[in-house]
Amino acid sequence: MLITFKSKSYPDVMMYQEHAKRILDLLNKEPEMGVITSAEAARAAELLEQEIEESRRHPPTDEVEQDIKAHPGDDDDAEHEQAQVVSFSTRAYPMLEMLRSARDHKTDILWGV
Repeated sequence: MLITFKSKSYPDVMMYQEHAKRILDLLNKEPEMGVITSAEAARAAELLEQEIEESRRHPPTDEVEQDIKAHPGDDDDAEHEQAQVVSFSTRAYPMLEMLRSARDHKTDILWGV
């Protein structure tokens, strides 16, 4: 399921719920519906920046490699490109930019409404 984050000061940001959940848990928000007020945006951006930095210190585990290899394909799959891991920092960057914009322009971020 997709979550669309909306703010008057930044283009919409769409994320899969499973990826957004990590950010929303960090901010103590529910994925179904919510708001990050302009007053909360500065602290939320700071928390997300810290989480991104922490995630960069720890490389992906072997678990990711195991997930990729868990479903070996037929011989036809040999021509497909190798699956690439998308890091948390890459996934979180649009949301971080939205939080910074909300902080700077004093706008709220809404989802699920």
